[in-house]
Amino acid sequence: MMKAITLTATALVVSLMSGTAGSAAPMPAQQHPWDKRVKCQVNDPEGRHIVARYGNSALGWQHFTGRHNIKKCSTLYAALRGRVDRNDHHGHLEYDGVEFETGVPRPRQVKFTVVVQYTRKTTDGRYDAGRGQKIGVITAYCHNQPGDKCPAWAKL
Repeated sequence: MMKAITLTATALVVSLMSGTAGSAAPMPAQQHPWDKRVKCQVNDPEGRHIVARYGNSALGWQHFTGRHNIKKCSTLYAALRGRVDRNDHHGHLEYDGVEFETGVPRPRQVKFTVVVQYTRKTTDGRYDAGRGQKIGVITAYCHNQPGDKCPAWAKL
């Protein structure tokens, strides 16, 4: 009897250690690697050379074109050619812009922000632009819109 209990307990411990007794937690989806290639570039009035890198779904061009519906470099240029609106003095810069609807009797407008990380690495250290380079535009989004997604009429 004692031998049967020992064998059952041993089988249970081996089963738990091998992971067959219960379902393991699912592995988080792997994020696509960050693409450092430059999509757009412009100099701001204070002489900063600012780039928008292709990036991935979390940061850069691929992020804000999909999630926030901004699809043109000219939109970024409109904001980046103006002065910095918010600066934390640690490389995080924000530039504001306004887009007007054209060709209609009562035009609408939407305000948008372009966020730039003007350092080699992000604050959390996950992204590195490389020696002598800056991360650049990390996101751009519209204000007062559901999910900060720019409206289709804006043609951003």
